[in-house]
Amino acid sequence: MSWVGTATSIGPTAIGAPLLMACVLAALGKVLPRLVIDILATATAAGVVALDVVLLLATRHGRVVTWLGGWTPRHGTTVGISFVADPLSAGLALLVAVLVLCSFVYSWRYFDDVGAHYHVLVLLFLAGMTGFTLSGDVFDMFVFFELMGAVAYGLTAFKVEDPTSLQGGLNFGIINSFGAYVSLCGIGILYARYGALGLPQLAKAMEHARPDVLIVVAFCLICVGFLVKAAMVPFHFWLADAHAVAPTPVCLLFSGVMVELGIYGVLRLYWTVFDGVLPEDAVRRALLVLGGVTAVLGAVMCVLQRHLKRLLAMSTIAHVGMFMCAAATLDGPGTTGSALYVLGHAGVKGALFLMAGTVLNRYGSVDEITLHGRGRDARVMPWLFVLGALALSGLPPFGTGLGKSVGEEALSTAGYWWGPVLFVAVSALTGGAVLRAGARIYFGLGPVPEVDSSDETTGDEEEPETASLPHVRPTMLLPIVVLLAGSLALGVVPRVVRGVSRAAVEFVDKHGYVSAALQGTTARLPAALPEAEWTTKGVLLGLLTVLLAVGVAAVALWAPKIPDLAKAALAPLHPVITGLHRVHSGHVGDYVAWLFVGVAAFTALVGVPLM
Repeated sequence: MSWVGTATSIGPTAIGAPLLMACVLAALGKVLPRLVIDILATATAAGVVALDVVLLLATRHGRVVTWLGGWTPRHGTTVGISFVADPLSAGLALLVAVLVLCSFVYSWRYFDDVGAHYHVLVLLFLAGMTGFTLSGDVFDMFVFFELMGAVAYGLTAFKVEDPTSLQGGLNFGIINSFGAYVSLCGIGILYARYGALGLPQLAKAMEHARPDVLIVVAFCLICVGFLVKAAMVPFHFWLADAHAVAPTPVCLLFSGVMVELGIYGVLRLYWTVFDGVLPEDAVRRALLVLGGVTAVLGAVMCVLQRHLKRLLAMSTIAHVGMFMCAAATLDGPGTTGSALYVLGHAGVKGALFLMAGTVLNRYGSVDEITLHGRGRDARVMPWLFVLGALALSGLPPFGTGLGKSVGEEALSTAGYWWGPVLFVAVSALTGGAVLRAGARIYFGLGPVPEVDSSDETTGDEEEPETASLPHVRPTMLLPIVVLLAGSLALGVVPRVVRGVSRAAVEFVDKHGYVSAALQGTTARLPAALPEAEWTTKGVLLGLLTVLLAVGVAAVALWAPKIPDLAKAALAPLHPVITGLHRVHSGHVGDYVAWLFVGVAAFTALVGVPLM
């Protein structure tokens, strides 16, 4: 218990340190040399990584609960605000810090004439994401989510002289702000009824509640803000626009962890407050529908892109759908699979976005068609890009493959036979699309296609983000290698996998969370943890997915040679493809309309079966 006692100040420190350094850099950024700014920002991120490691180690002995201002519970009752670190939330906080550190290393001497503005925004982003993962209060979750949101809007529109950058940031800000307003309404409903905002306090107050209309509406409204940030269909429209214009190191943070925090928020709210209040079948059905539709739409849109950053962003949407499907089983194995998949995906997708940045800065474009064969002079990046594409499709023994395998098994065990089919198909399409782009850019494979770009963004108009880059700097290569190696290690180090299984079991333990927060007790874990290991079936499905991804890439590369009969069979899909491009119009009014359609649809999915 000494670990737990000494670790109670770590959570607030991990949030306060980047906030303090952001203030220092904002005040002194105009007079400090750029090298000093880079060193201070990177050192702060490294310090937060160290703090989060200690916090994660402390959670092995029980949840670490910190009551701000010393407002500790008396006889199980309190009005205080808490930070609660369990292995999953502490692990997510560590992932946030590691990705921010990689972003700073990649950004070393990256931007010209930005002073300390970029570093200040990213440090605030780090504080917001860390606070969100550790917060034990639903209103504070909202506050930290809005802090990271406001900073994310600024980072998206960082290139203020570029109209497309401003439009992407504006769309991002408007859609996510509407989602936040909806969430705040749900929080207000809970507070009006129960007079509490803390997650453990709400759980205790709702212990014997029945799922009436107000409870259903409150849950759905609060979840909407999280689902918008998670880019679940039909709340997803902002994501590709934001990724297309945001600086490359920022895309690493958006796709690597920010959107995944949206899923974390939904699951944290359900497991801590609404588990046992809302019928499990209704919530499971709603999350499975959202996850499945998101995975399919994201995969299809991914294949249709030629703008490399938008392609990777659509792939993120597809994978977020699969994360949600695995977690929607609402049990330990599904949560384990989702957590493993998130961790493996963070490394692989982060590396791929950083490689897209090297493409933009070396060749002045992210249009895979106009870049055809331009990367033949590269020596290392082609093979890293191919490795990343294969890992994204689920190549064993990468963590993406293990998370995919465990998620597939969890869905099958829960009775959803279509789960493995969905995972294989979506992973093959997204991995194949990335592999196709790499084959065109670096190896010049396939003929240069003649395409009508009237309904799609080409990426040929993108401007390099840094000075002339005749070769990839070591500071840019190092984070790419580290992220890929981290995803690989996740799939081959059994101790890490067992830790994720334990974290998942604690995460779904509502009683343990409430008891630790209000009574200071430590719940015992079950002796048998969910199995999270490679199986023969999982390896074979992973290899099958990789082969299918190669096939998808080959068909796309040599499409002009497809027989006329096959082309005729695919002709009915052309109106659908055109329609999908037009739905993703870039008009914020359309996106707001879809948001409210999503609010109604999600509420109906959860609430109608209860009526």
